Amino acid sequence: MCPRCGKDVATKKRRAWCPDCERAYDGWVRQHATDIMWVVLGGGIVLGAAALMPVMGFSPIFALCGGFLGWGTILTASRLNARRRRQQFLRGGDLPRAYLPAPK
Repeated sequence: MCPRCGKDVATKKRRAWCPDCERAYDGWVRQHATDIMWVVLGGGIVLGAAALMPVMGFSPIFALCGGFLGWGTILTASRLNARRRRQQFLRGGDLPRAYLPAPK
């Protein structure tokens, strides 16, 4: 059973949506494609700050760990953002930023 629309369809995952809901979400979330910029920017700032550690006199191991922290930041931020967008789509009341009503 689809948790979003209530259709009786078999899904592979427990909390997965039916193919129609997934298709509708995929089209809706593409209007928010610029979200990736903030995710990558956050990871880049963490990575850049860690890369400067040896220049500031810290051990080079901090720069190595910073690479993992930067990628971890990107992964975590992208998953949190995807969860937030999925919840926003479920509420249905929020319109995309660039929404223009269809002319009648």
